[in-house]
Order: sequence, then C-alpha cells, then structure tokens
Amino acid sequence: MKALPNILTASRLVMALFMFVAFAAAAGAVPYYSDRLEPEAQFALQRWAVYAFVVAALTDFLDGWLARKLNAETVWGAILDPIGDKVLVCGAILGLMSLGPQPMVVLPAGLILFREFTVSALREVTAGKGVSLPVTLLAKWKTTLQLTALGMELIAAAWGAFALPDGTPFRYGFETAAHAMLWLAALVTLITGFQYWEQARKALSN
Repeated sequence: MKALPNILTASRLVMALFMFVAFAAAAGAVPYYSDRLEPEAQFALQRWAVYAFVVAALTDFLDGWLARKLNAETVWGAILDPIGDKVLVCGAILGLMSLGPQPMVVLPAGLILFREFTVSALREVTAGKGVSLPVTLLAKWKTTLQLTALGMELIAAAWGAFALPDGTPFRYGFETAAHAMLWLAALVTLITGFQYWEQARKALSN
C-alpha cells in the first residue's frame, strides 16, 4: 500500500503522455493514421484526451493525500510529483493549442509556460549551490488553479466532441468562466514565480 502514492504519481506521467498523443492524433499529427481519421474518431480522441487529463489531475491531489495518510512520503515521490505536474500542465497547453485558434488563451498559457520553465531552471541553479526553495502554500493552490482552468479550457475547445449544445448562453458563459479562471491561474502563477525569485535572491546573496 505504501507504494500506491508513487504509482499514482507515475500514472500521471503516463496519462499526460496519452493525453498529448491523443490530441496530436486528433489534430492530424500522427503519420499514416490521421489522414484517414473520420470526424467521429477525431471527436473520440479528443474526449479520451480530456478524460485522461481529468483523471491525471485528480491523482495530483490523491497521491499527496495518500502519502501523508499512509506515512509513505519518499524521495522518489518528491522528485516525480512536480515533474508530473509540469508535464501535465505543459501537455495540456500544447493539446489545447492543437484544438484550433485560441486567441484568449495564448497569452495566459504562454505566461504559465514561461514561469514553469523559469522556476525549474532557478531550482536547478540554486540546488547546485546547496539552496533549497520550499514550496509555498500559494504555489500549491497555483497548481490546483492551473489544472482547473486548463480542464475547463479543454472542454470549451473540444465542445463538439461532447455533443454539448452549441450557440447557447451556457456555452458562452462556460467559455467566459474558463478564460477568467485561466487568467487568474496565470496571475497566481506569476506571483509565485516572483516569490521563488525573491527566495533565491535572498538566499544566494547571504
């Protein structure tokens, strides 16, 4: 049972890869397959990609909760968890871009990617100098906001794949809520990036 948290974390990586490949296939990027893709198969791939994202996002909560509950926190878990989060977020953003033009999504999504790669590089540099950057509470909420916003954006972009009513106030309201959530996630993401930058600056200047 104590291996379960790490299994869930590893499964997040697998599901993130499946999600990305499914979105790529639906967008026509898989050789010898996508050129023969029927619209219904394309919609099915989009649905399964979104399902994989939702399940993978849920594991982000479950693996940490189980690790604390079972007293099974490990070094491998601490390494894989942030990797799984970043792979899932980046894969979801790339998948979202594959669903067509997303003018309201490009800027906040780009800011999120910029922050994630910048902080990852910052952690590498500080770790090499023996400086640790502890995860803040706001950073934990940041991941939750990112996954919620991206899940909503994926559903909004793949609306037709779920046979949801088109051209209705509900759809426009859902899209507006998704965009607002993504901008909020981007704002919190940038704030946490600044917090890590300040932590690193103060630690390295001592």
